[in-house]
Amino acid sequence: MNTHIAPDATTHQLVVFTLGREEYALSIQQVQEIIRYSEPRSVASGEPWLRGVISLRGKIIPVLDLGLRIDAYAQAGHEQKIVIVETVSGSAGVVVDEVEEVLTVGANQLEPVPGAGSAAIDAIAKVGDRLIVLLAPDVLFAGVEALAV
Repeated sequence: MNTHIAPDATTHQLVVFTLGREEYALSIQQVQEIIRYSEPRSVASGEPWLRGVISLRGKIIPVLDLGLRIDAYAQAGHEQKIVIVETVSGSAGVVVDEVEEVLTVGANQLEPVPGAGSAAIDAIAKVGDRLIVLLAPDVLFAGVEALAV
């Protein structure tokens, strides 16, 4: 598992959201806030997953299409939200279909990700019959601040 989940912690709080029919999560320590979707202002970028920027209380925040970034199907609709996430390189917003809940999971419910190409995933949370992908924002959004200027 990556550094966002402390291996000695007994419980973790996750912000669970959907993209299409799949559930994903971010550690609550990295989520600054959740806002209603508003169309970002376009910026020149070679990355199709960079939607643009928004102004949030006077600060320019890059906004990413998380579905495109992680190759997940997203449903464009009026219920979309922007989750403002704090990363090592600064703040970024990610567009998600719907924020479901804040969920507390035990360390025994988090499994490492099997297979290659899993750097952007911290762990998989097993909650009953649900499998929730816990994302690693520092990996997903590396270099985003530079793209948004």
